[in-house]
Order: sequence, then structure tokens, then C-alpha cells
Amino acid sequence: MNIDEYRRKYPSGEASPGWDAINERLLQVYAAQEPQHWAATPHASLGGPDPLDGISIYKSTAGNANHLHFVTYGFSNLYYDEAAVGGEFSRFGFELTFRLRPPKGDSDRPPWVYNLLQNIARYVFKSGRWFEEFHFMPTGGPIKQGFDSDITAIAFVTDPQLGKIDTPHGQVGFLQVFGITTLEFERLKEESLTPEQLFAEEAKRNPLFITDLARRGA
Repeated sequence: MNIDEYRRKYPSGEASPGWDAINERLLQVYAAQEPQHWAATPHASLGGPDPLDGISIYKSTAGNANHLHFVTYGFSNLYYDEAAVGGEFSRFGFELTFRLRPPKGDSDRPPWVYNLLQNIARYVFKSGRWFEEFHFMPTGGPIKQGFDSDITAIAFVTDPQLGKIDTPHGQVGFLQVFGITTLEFERLKEESLTPEQLFAEEAKRNPLFITDLARRGA
């Protein structure tokens, strides 16, 4: 799309081409499902603490596994921006996703997931560093604070359903956060296990890489 096509398609200058492109991809997967949505209030541009504009939550039965599917808005360029037209990547070039098998007692809007994704965003926005597939990092304790879980780190993989999309501002990949155990993280650090091997093994039993806080060891 060139600048003239962009101006014709979005004549008001108040459009959200990037946001619309994300929604179009989600519509292909979830059809008419209306997601729950968290909006950052107030927005960071107005002094709020949360850098992401919002996070949508879908209920999924894909892979014969009931789970919640979270999708962020804000790592990519969401709004009308002529300077971004035709770029290779839209802003950081990704949005995060997260799939959760909700533990007993969790709501279908678990606030700790919102905090997790916003904390990752704070790191990215402050440091200017971004994540790519097969990166990994610790979370400084159980991924859900105060919960007895061996999931104490995360790794990143391309979302198996959403993949990557082209937007008017460049490519956006849907990068899924997956909770990994203490032992898995130690093995990755020691290089006795590669991220590629970890995800290849996990895919055999969990092809959508749904995080389960009850998972142990490995």
C-alpha cells in the first residue's frame, strides 16, 4: 500500500489501521465471538502507567482444550500514521498473545495476566529491546504471584493459530508467551536444552502451547 492508497482508504486521519488489521485476523479465528477487553485507563500518553492500549480475551476450545487466549494491542503501530506506511515492520513488529488453562478459582479476567503482559511491555518500551521467537527470561518467582506454581519463567514462540500478518504499517507477528518451569529455564541457561527443542517436545502434547500453572518439572 502506497501513501495515496492509504489516504484514500483512511480519509479521516482518525482511523486505526493497525488495530483493524489485528481485529481482522482475530475475526478469521473467532468469527462472531465478542471478546472481553481491558483498556488502559488512563492511557500512557495521558500519564497512565500501562504502555499497552489494551488486551482482548477470547474463550477458546481449539486443540480440544478449554482455555483463555489473550491478545495485546500496542507493541505495533495501531493508529493513522503516514510516516509508517510501507515499513517492513510495524513499530516493534509484534503483538503478544498468551494462552492459559485457568487454575481453579481464577476468573475469566485474571488481573495477574494483565499485569504480566503490561510488565513485559514496560520492559520493551523502556529499554527499546524487543522479543523474538525462542527468546526466554525469568519472571522472578511464580508467574502468578502468591500461587504455588513451578512456572517461574517464560519463553516466546509464534502463536500457532495467528502467525504473522501484513498491515499498512508493516508486518506484525503474534508472539506467544509460554510459561516454563524452573528446571526448563535452568536447562535453557545451561544450554543442555535449546528453545527449539523445548517447543518441539511440548508441541507433541500441547500443540497450542497453553500455559498450565500446575505443570511441574520437565
